[in-house]
Amino acid sequence: MPCWFIQWQTRKIGELTSGLFQKRQVTRYRELCDSDHTEDFVSCPSYDIVLAKVSGNNGVLHCNRIGQRAALGRQPRNGRQRQRHERRKHTMSKWQYTQGLHELGNSTYAYLQPDGSWGWSNAGLITDGDASLLVDTLFDLKLTQDMLDTMRRLVPAASHIDMVVNTHANGDHCYGNQLVADAQIIASQKTADEMVEGIQATQMATMLRQAPHMGPLGKFIIHAFGPFDFENITLTPPNKTFEGETTIRVGNKNLQLFEVGPAHTRGDTLVYLPDERVVFTGDILFIGSHPIMWEGPTSNWLRACDRILALDVETIVPGHGPVTNKQGVADVKEYLQYIYDEAHKRYNAGMSVLDAAQDIPLDRYASWSDGERIVVNIATIYRELSGDQTPPHHANLFAQMAPFAQMS
Repeated sequence: MPCWFIQWQTRKIGELTSGLFQKRQVTRYRELCDSDHTEDFVSCPSYDIVLAKVSGNNGVLHCNRIGQRAALGRQPRNGRQRQRHERRKHTMSKWQYTQGLHELGNSTYAYLQPDGSWGWSNAGLITDGDASLLVDTLFDLKLTQDMLDTMRRLVPAASHIDMVVNTHANGDHCYGNQLVADAQIIASQKTADEMVEGIQATQMATMLRQAPHMGPLGKFIIHAFGPFDFENITLTPPNKTFEGETTIRVGNKNLQLFEVGPAHTRGDTLVYLPDERVVFTGDILFIGSHPIMWEGPTSNWLRACDRILALDVETIVPGHGPVTNKQGVADVKEYLQYIYDEAHKRYNAGMSVLDAAQDIPLDRYASWSDGERIVVNIATIYRELSGDQTPPHHANLFAQMAPFAQMS
């Protein structure tokens, strides 16, 4: 059977590549896929197959040649920045950067949410037999429920989630925990503490309600967080914690958890599958967008990148952005080192955080989104250089980022 190739065009599955189909096969393609929308999908890079739920029916599209695999997906949401060519250079070609569940091989999956900007985070699913582990939940209940529904339709072992690992305490990686509250929820002790002490969903909901009356800052808040619903979220912290490193099992699979924070947040954690050569990095990696260093120090984040680079790993799932490889890690490390070096010069020159943010050239990162985050990164570096141990003041930092944001 010749390979099937599908294009996505404005929420409709578009045209066939000419010359690949016999008439009988084109008819079957139209029966399965000629619809206004695709609910969810899973692409399987290790096998010549794509499973898709189309118009309420499960369709199975078979490819006979890796490299021209069928792909189903959705465009990034309205009003969000479109994927840039530069971002795609980090994407491993066998995984499309499309909304939904992607199999990475051996019953290990990445759940991706383009475009990876504020709040649009990634998650993961690891199964073995009937056992299952979820890497992170999402920013609100609807997004998390949609993800769980997709996983349960496509992966039988996901009908019940046994364990959850929260890679860190930011809400876009844990606010959906209440939907898997009967699972064993695992995190580093510092992540668990920050989840309780940090910004709560009720505060996010209040901020969004007030945003229309907050001028430019409110416009930025709506830009970053307007797509999400923070109502009715119940804090559901981890019920098992660790410090440093630990090993857990999903069926017969060994997973290693490495605490590499404080960096992005207080207790950042890597989830490593040595046999599968896969690592889920949480927000130690942002691919195609500026990282944001809430906590620091920079040296810890650089060591976290080195930790990933030292692993025997082929497939790297970032906290935001497309699936990547070690080049993506090297690019993030280079960025962090560059910002640190440039901020250090300006700190020594007595320049303010905002003046430094305006002064540091970012030409080499012009294709990366969310450039306003440089304000937070410089502020954190300045605190580090001065020995200031006070926690970051998130409200002030958002107010300082707002004038730098490029909002559509």
